[in-house]
Amino acid sequence: MLELGKEIKKLEDNGIDMLHFDVMDGVFVPNITFGIPVLQQVRKVTDITLDVHLMIADPIKYVKRFAECGADIICFHIESNSDTLETINSIKALGVKAAIAIKPATPAESVFEYLPYVDMILVMTVEPGFGGQSFISETVDKIRTIRQKITELGLDVNVEVDGGINGTTSSIVREAGANVLVSGSYLFAADNMAKAADSLKEDISC
Repeated sequence: MLELGKEIKKLEDNGIDMLHFDVMDGVFVPNITFGIPVLQQVRKVTDITLDVHLMIADPIKYVKRFAECGADIICFHIESNSDTLETINSIKALGVKAAIAIKPATPAESVFEYLPYVDMILVMTVEPGFGGQSFISETVDKIRTIRQKITELGLDVNVEVDGGINGTTSSIVREAGANVLVSGSYLFAADNMAKAADSLKEDISC
């Protein structure tokens, strides 16, 4: 954490397209991470796209502040306490891209009615709250179902996946229709981050 600026520079130098910024409140998920002051400082040191994932109980209360601090994309959970459509509209009104996240146990169909209004759907392929978890293979069908619905509706919506993404699971989720991949442990543990990043990007067209 004390070298955060240098680590962000490493991402830029190794061809990473976005910085996924997890916000946890210790209520919606059993962990606490970064918040608004950290995002504000991150924005000052980079122009990289900031993909802010709000794992918090009442995201609509905070979307304005995260937008003001530099978020390019704000993603919130459909399982949160905030009204889904109202939160989407609040994010869009701030000139920021809106995304909905769903936990592994949440059915794909829960996001269908919101697809015309969002820029991206995030399918969690692990239980949200902690990094370094193993990929939940049962989520692949959900990725495929959501992508099929997007195609059926003729929409331009990204499908993002987060959790246990590495050189093996990346090809599985790409085949299912994901085109935005979040990876932490795999990239930072790699001897060559650029090569690892390239392995995740194969055949992806965003």
